[in-house]
Amino acid sequence: MTADQIKDIIAAGLLCEYITLEGDGRHWYATIVSSEFEGKRAIQRHQRVYATLGAKMHTDEVHALSMKTFTPAEWALQASASVFC
Repeated sequence: MTADQIKDIIAAGLLCEYITLEGDGRHWYATIVSSEFEGKRAIQRHQRVYATLGAKMHTDEVHALSMKTFTPAEWALQASASVFC
């Protein structure tokens, strides 16, 4: 699968304000910002993303996906903090 295909699948199943995906075709690294993450712990957020990929995670079409997940407010704080670094 390509990065664009994976991004499209995630975006189709999860309201994303921002999503980036990088990887080598087997190991993927995502940053995802979604209001659907409000009030959820990190594991719940990751489970929500994995649910969008469904069987693709189980059939090894997507071998490994590491991610950073943020609410829009967390993302805004992250962005403003990086300005001062």
